[in-house]
Amino acid sequence: MTRSELILKLIVEHFIKTAQPVGSHTLLEEYHLDVSSATIRNEMNALEKDGFLEKTHTSSGRIPSAKGYRYYAEHLREDHIDSNVKYAIQSILEKKTQSVEEVITQSCSILADMTNLASVVLGPKVNEEHLISLQLIPLGRNSATAVFVTDQGYVENKTFIIEDGVSLEEVTKTVNLLNDRLKGTPIGDLVGKMESMRPALQDYMIGQDVIYQTLLEAFLKFAEERMNLYGKNNLLDQPEFAEDAKKLRKVLGLLDDPKAFREALEGSTPSDKVGLLIGSGEHDDLTILTANISIPGGQNASISLLGPKRMDYEKAMSTLEYVSKTLDEFFAQEGGETCQNQKKKPN
Repeated sequence: MTRSELILKLIVEHFIKTAQPVGSHTLLEEYHLDVSSATIRNEMNALEKDGFLEKTHTSSGRIPSAKGYRYYAEHLREDHIDSNVKYAIQSILEKKTQSVEEVITQSCSILADMTNLASVVLGPKVNEEHLISLQLIPLGRNSATAVFVTDQGYVENKTFIIEDGVSLEEVTKTVNLLNDRLKGTPIGDLVGKMESMRPALQDYMIGQDVIYQTLLEAFLKFAEERMNLYGKNNLLDQPEFAEDAKKLRKVLGLLDDPKAFREALEGSTPSDKVGLLIGSGEHDDLTILTANISIPGGQNASISLLGPKRMDYEKAMSTLEYVSKTLDEFFAQEGGETCQNQKKKPN
């Protein structure tokens, strides 16, 4: 490591810890560098000129730029996994008869807790997933539940009341017809295909408008992007967001919009196994780390950590790399045989 890299590393780590700009005297006093203050200032000036540091308006100290954080994350950080993380993840994977969703949910909760960041799970794209089954389960004389299952094992259900004068046999016949016509359809195309089929189904749908609308609403919900968030309150503890309501609203708005979040991830650039998005566009104080995992069924989901640019990259990236690699290996073992193949759709 060169002297310039060492100074950049110390500035990044000190700023992560204190959220205060770093000056040459701070580096000398805190880290006892065997060089003069003037030499440190010269190195800092060069790092600023090259775009790795920025000077604030309120202090003579420097803070890392997005370029500086990226260089630190890719070249200067050390890999270290907290033994508590390993123990917690292994404890989850040792449990039997869990669904894939339960494994991912518990793992992401640990990620958020151990890194003090927000953790986000984004499921497969809806057009990469297909309907494989639409079934009707009678619950009684005047009620039934329609159950939808995809080739990724996601399940949705909708319960409805059967109107007087409409027999359960007629409803079953309609559902079976829809199943025959719709199975294999990409999830994102279900609503459009069902609507296009409606004129041809008039003879079957007499007296069943409520059922049709119920199924249509279920498909609309089914086709939504699947995104789960853990550790949202961790963002409130970060000075960058806690002290700036406008920035916090932007971040929370991104987390409320799965489509926008997926688009943001597409702008990340890879760093080994973890994608990095540091200070992009209107979210200039935000960093998103993301890793893909293969889930049973041959599709990918993504797990992300989200927080300020001043996040602890060493801890966050090492933890995310470990969790994503461990889940990949777990799900790959004989198709994740220790998990049930079906997983409920996140609410």
